[in-house]
Amino acid sequence: MLGYIGGGGRGAGDALISGLAERLMAAGLRVAGAVQENRESEGGGRCEMELRVLLGDQVVRISQDLGQCAEGCRLDPEGLERAVGLVEAALRAEGEARPDILIVNKFGKQEAEGRGFRSLIGLAIAEGIPVLTAVSDGQRAAFEEFAGELAVALEPRPEAVIDWLRACVQAR
Repeated sequence: MLGYIGGGGRGAGDALISGLAERLMAAGLRVAGAVQENRESEGGGRCEMELRVLLGDQVVRISQDLGQCAEGCRLDPEGLERAVGLVEAALRAEGEARPDILIVNKFGKQEAEGRGFRSLIGLAIAEGIPVLTAVSDGQRAAFEEFAGELAVALEPRPEAVIDWLRACVQAR
């Protein structure tokens, strides 16, 4: 019940995951999680990264401006943890408010190091809620170590992912 797609080129995984979330919500499924949206910054610098928290539509900025010459990681860990807290609240809902699916924009460096959405992925699986995420080649080994036999590689096509998710939801 842990499906993943390859990250693809820059922004490809984000776009696919976001589009899938929209389609699933339009089909009436309760989708908890977060999708990444990148916004071009003023002045032509690096983009601003935001997470749109599903089931509430809050937007949390997860990048920090380190200046034009900076080469370090721009991720704002406090912003990411704020988004994780918002998603956790939605994931813990019960009854009719209980989500059908958890979508995590990606299993990234933070998750590989045991932070970010990693604990929520485990919580969802323990609760029988299918999880969809994207995994880049750089994080694939850490993801496979974390997920083990639970991980299912999915074709990066909306129809293939939707078919997998429907099968998971029906199996519950």
